[in-house]
Amino acid sequence: MKFLKTWSKRWLMTILVVLALSATFQSITGVKASSLPKWLLETHNGENVEEHAMKPVSLTFKVLKRFAQGKTQISSAEAVTNEPLTLIDSIDWTQYEKDTVVATGYTAGIESTGKSPGHPGYGITYSGVKVKRDLYSTIAADLDVYPIGTILFIPGYGFGVVADKGSAINGNELDLYYKTVDDVFNEWGKKTLEVFVIQKGNGTLTEEDLIALNENEEMQVFRQQYISPEEE
Repeated sequence: MKFLKTWSKRWLMTILVVLALSATFQSITGVKASSLPKWLLETHNGENVEEHAMKPVSLTFKVLKRFAQGKTQISSAEAVTNEPLTLIDSIDWTQYEKDTVVATGYTAGIESTGKSPGHPGYGITYSGVKVKRDLYSTIAADLDVYPIGTILFIPGYGFGVVADKGSAINGNELDLYYKTVDDVFNEWGKKTLEVFVIQKGNGTLTEEDLIALNENEEMQVFRQQYISPEEE
């Protein structure tokens, strides 16, 4: 029994020594013990040991680089989610003609139109559609410059669809519709700026046209930036 115990210890020690040597050999050369015969043959044929060890290292760096790029993409996506894209940053505006205009704000009320809420024409534009503040809002223009149905993009306001005219509006002047006088003064006032001509109108505009523009599925993400919940 003592003899068996002694030999068992020796075999255990031998196995541990072999494993230790194998680990040391692999850490130094980069070659697994199981690949030793092939490695010796390649080395004998003149292949450089250092080059052999670097091949898996290069592959590892490629994988890490790819993983790092993936993390960057995820981080970028999170940034976009936290800071929604704006219309001005999402469209190539260079494809559209630019005009310089003087834009003021107006309401459907007596202070702008001379009509009170009880008037049959209150809130009704020259085109026949109701005034609307939305992603595509109704605006007034000189119809000789911008016919009814013309679509403009006004930075800071959104899309404006020409639906109305005014006796005091001449040349490159616009009136942008707002719901209240406070909105006119707090959100706009009077500005000289460049607008983009998206589409020239043909002289007509219907409620269906305006609804279709504002309910375009691709534009809903931007629509929320221009209207308040009670206006939906």
